[in-house]
Formats: sequence, C-alpha cells, structure tokens
Amino acid sequence: MPFALPGLRWSLAATLLMAIGLGGCATPPDPSDPDAVAEFRQNNDPIEPTNRVFFAINNGLDTVLLAPVARGYRTIVPQPIRNGIHNVLANLSSPVLFIDDVLQTKPRRAGDTLARFVINSTLGLGGIFDLADKWGWHAHDSDAGITLALWGVPDGPFLFLPVLGPSNPRDAAGFGADIALDPFTYTSGGAWQIFGWTRYGVSAVDARERHLDDIAQIKRSALDPYATFRSLFQQHRAQVIDSVRDDNRATIPAWFTPPGTDQDSK
Repeated sequence: MPFALPGLRWSLAATLLMAIGLGGCATPPDPSDPDAVAEFRQNNDPIEPTNRVFFAINNGLDTVLLAPVARGYRTIVPQPIRNGIHNVLANLSSPVLFIDDVLQTKPRRAGDTLARFVINSTLGLGGIFDLADKWGWHAHDSDAGITLALWGVPDGPFLFLPVLGPSNPRDAAGFGADIALDPFTYTSGGAWQIFGWTRYGVSAVDARERHLDDIAQIKRSALDPYATFRSLFQQHRAQVIDSVRDDNRATIPAWFTPPGTDQDSK
C-alpha cells in the first residue's frame, strides 16, 4: 500500500475519519452522460477533492522523507539482511494474522500461520529465516479488513487517509481492529515502548523499500498518479479478498499421506 505507515493508534484513525467527513465532495456527473456516471460509480470516490489534498500531503512527505530513507536503507543494508528483517517483522504479526484466519473460518490458513510462527520463532531464530516456507507452510495475506469483507460488510467509499494512505471505511475499521488484536498494543514501559515504535518505523521503511521501483515507475509514467494508485488499491484489495474467500482447502496438507494409504497402488 503506497505511503502507508503501519501501527498508528485508534485515536489517529478516528481523527482522520472525522476530518474526511468534514471535507469536500466530488460533483456527481450529469445523469444524461451514462459513461461518466458509470466511471463515477466505478471510482467510488465521492470525496475525491479531499482525498487528493491528502494524497498531495502524503506524496510530499514521501518525497522528502520516506522514499529517501528507504533508498538509503537499500543502499546501506545488504539484501540478505533486509530479507531477515522483513521476515522478523512478518513473524511478529503472526498472532494477529492467526486471529484473523480463525475469524474468517479458514482453518487451513490458520494452521499454516500457527505452524509458520512456531517453526520460524524457534528453528528460524525468531523469524530471521523463513524455514516454514521452505517446508511447505507458505505466507499469505490477511487482516481484519478482509475479515469484515467476508462477514458481508461493504467497503464504502474510497479514502486516502493522511499518513496511512489508500483505504476505505471498512479497511480503516479493520486497521483499528488489528491494532486492538495485537498483543504488543498492551505492553507498557520504556523498553517495550521503544520496541513498539522501532517496530513501526522499521515496518514503514521495509514496506517502502520493497515498493521503491514500482511507485517510482507510476510517478514517472502515470498521467494521474492519484487515479492510478486508487485503481491499483481497489483492484488489489478485491483480488486479495476473493482469493481468501475462495481458499477452501482441507486442513490436511497436500503432501501428507494419511495412514493406510498405499501410494504404490496409484
């Protein structure tokens, strides 16, 4: 998600949503122009003027701060170390991922998440090495926004939130829910607080570094980068939600041979 800074608190998300609610709205097209009406509905962006203001603010912050830091991070830190840091961050998010998998009633995905967390936290040295992936337990996307989608909650209009980036009311609510589900939200004390904010900062730099080339290409080539990011976000979220909804695998891995099965007879 371009320009997203993960890990902010409930109060920030609520404040941003209130600010957007007070913002300007896009003028609906003339009903006599069916093509324009269809495009307006497809964009699902009734507060586009306000969203574009927040996009410009985020783009400025990204240009002067986040993108240069991410480029420096790529230059200074070798790829294997960056991969290890990314793996640790992904491993730390496993408890929330597991809860979302369960709430989505996807037992196989929940089992994969639990297996990945146990294997990578132990044999993978705290998640530095993604041994679970090599052994057949592959990573997958999940969050509370997807959970709400599978529960039938509509996405609502497109939002471009300050700092957080492209979203919608359902994903914004899911963002807050995932914060509430994260065990680290409830840790306190100096060391834990430093760890939490360090984790958020490193996560932002890691995510931005992994999309440096893609975002730079869009900014260079797109006639309207805002519209391009909006379309990409909406398409990606729809694809992820559909992939989770359609993932009805059995809880037994494909490579597992049940006792008494004679494979030689096949």
